[in-house]
Amino acid sequence: MDRRTRPEGPGGDEFARNARRRARARRRRQRKLVIRFFFFIMVIVVMIIGGAFLWKRYSPSKEKADLNEYYGITGENQLGITVNGEVIHAKSMIADGEPYLEYSAVADWLNDRFYIDFHENLLLYTLPEGTVTAAQGSSDYTLEGEKQSKDYVIFKSEGETAYIALDFVQQYTNMEYKIYDSPKRVAITSEWGKIKTVAAKKDTQVRRLAGVKSPILTELSKGEKVTFLEDEGKWRKVCTEDGFVGYTPKSALEEPKSEKVTREFKEQVYDHISKDYTINLAWHQVTSSAANEMLGQLIAGTKGLTTVSPTWFTVADVQGNMNSLASASYVEQAHQNGLEVWALVRDFDGGIGSQEESYELLSYTSRRANLINQLIAEATSVGVDGINVDFEQISKECGEHYIQFIRELSLECEKHNLVLSVDNYVPRGFNQQYHRKEQGVVADYVIIMGYDEHYAGSYESGSVASYGFVEEGIKKTLEEVPADKVINAVPFYTRLWKETSKSEQELAAEQGTEAAQYPVKVESKTYSMQDAAVRVSEAGASVSWDDDTKQNYAQWEEEGSTYKIWLEDAASVEEKLKLMKEYSLAGTAAWKLGLETADVWNVIEKYVK
Repeated sequence: MDRRTRPEGPGGDEFARNARRRARARRRRQRKLVIRFFFFIMVIVVMIIGGAFLWKRYSPSKEKADLNEYYGITGENQLGITVNGEVIHAKSMIADGEPYLEYSAVADWLNDRFYIDFHENLLLYTLPEGTVTAAQGSSDYTLEGEKQSKDYVIFKSEGETAYIALDFVQQYTNMEYKIYDSPKRVAITSEWGKIKTVAAKKDTQVRRLAGVKSPILTELSKGEKVTFLEDEGKWRKVCTEDGFVGYTPKSALEEPKSEKVTREFKEQVYDHISKDYTINLAWHQVTSSAANEMLGQLIAGTKGLTTVSPTWFTVADVQGNMNSLASASYVEQAHQNGLEVWALVRDFDGGIGSQEESYELLSYTSRRANLINQLIAEATSVGVDGINVDFEQISKECGEHYIQFIRELSLECEKHNLVLSVDNYVPRGFNQQYHRKEQGVVADYVIIMGYDEHYAGSYESGSVASYGFVEEGIKKTLEEVPADKVINAVPFYTRLWKETSKSEQELAAEQGTEAAQYPVKVESKTYSMQDAAVRVSEAGASVSWDDDTKQNYAQWEEEGSTYKIWLEDAASVEEKLKLMKEYSLAGTAAWKLGLETADVWNVIEKYVK
């Protein structure tokens, strides 16, 4: 309404004010609409951005895994390796279409009976009937002098790495393998029996890790079957037939089902000599030919003794030559008294006496053969019934050579009807290189030297063979060796310990050494059972039974020092013999004849009948 038609006066002013109010209201509504529209647009944008973010975060990735990196393939001829549902990053190669695996991986994953002599470049595999031998770079191998051939090189080296053809490994191992391409890889199965498998409900993927963002290893088609390994939340770890190990969503898989997988394979069985009585062996320390004449005197008071083991043979040098104190008349006398003779051979107290020298001896096939030939020749010439091996200088590096020596010796002992027994420390983490499990396969008896819990070099005093120490040794040995092959040896000796407080000067001098952890200086002396009893009596000390060690214990003060002794006697020996019975062991042994008291034999006889 223009000025000419607008009402005049007060009414006209009200009209103008209303008009202005309506205009302002319109503008406010327009601003609200603009704000609402802007807010709406912002919500849409946020939703789009948020949806994109969520999609990016939670949607399945289509990224493909780097399969060379996954399998650890770094060279042109290298293979990816899967063993029993596990990817192993071991050195491998393919040559002329033949897959090879490095020697250490063969031992760790497939068969640890393969052995390589790197000095003489030989691959050996000991069978019950003989040892297979193949030279490096050759397609030929021999068994008991008979030559056979393959259409590939059996054992080859590349730089410092030795490789064995998988086909040759399979010849002596219950395993199967298949080769696949893109990338070149081998899937190996060596474990048989019940497994669990799952089938895919729909097309899906196997991812490297349990998550939709993890790269894809391979595709699974609906109905395709894979081996189930384990559950991980909403995912399942699986292994495909062609060697991919990864994760698939549970929702994409059926429920696991049990299946039995087998392979026809004839396991190698080693023949053994097994006595039909409880073995009761005692070692006879023979340090000279004259000591052989003591046999009659030493066995005169024994009861229930079945076997004597004279310490006749020592290794003279690293070439495998041997010193011998063997005596045919000794064997004849033992036989007349109803005893078998298992002659002992050792790698100390002779021409050699260090871990380095034992390694030099045993790491050469020709040197092992020289020692074995001499042992067998000497044993058969005097008519012994067995050989007892007491090698105590075996380092971690020497372990594989030592057990190969035991394998090779076992074959020769079997051929000559000789019992092979092997002496071992009580199992500890630091002596696993003795390969007790394999000893239990190839040897006739495995003997636990159930003593020296505390020895001359110990920093604290204690029992030579407490009950708990002995039982632990038996239990751990039985984890690897059948009970009917295990003999537990007991000590016929003990140690008298002398404890003296260290001076400040001594403590200062020991700072930073293991000895510094012990405030008391200890010294010890070995006593026979009889001499220990006399020493306690002379000291006027009282003896009491210690139920923890299951030994008689005495302690006294003398000239400013404390003396402690955990006695080995008939009572302590009986507790150890109870363990022999409880664990159904093959028998008992003792170090050594002449250190015992007469009443010990009455106890032993009760447990070996």
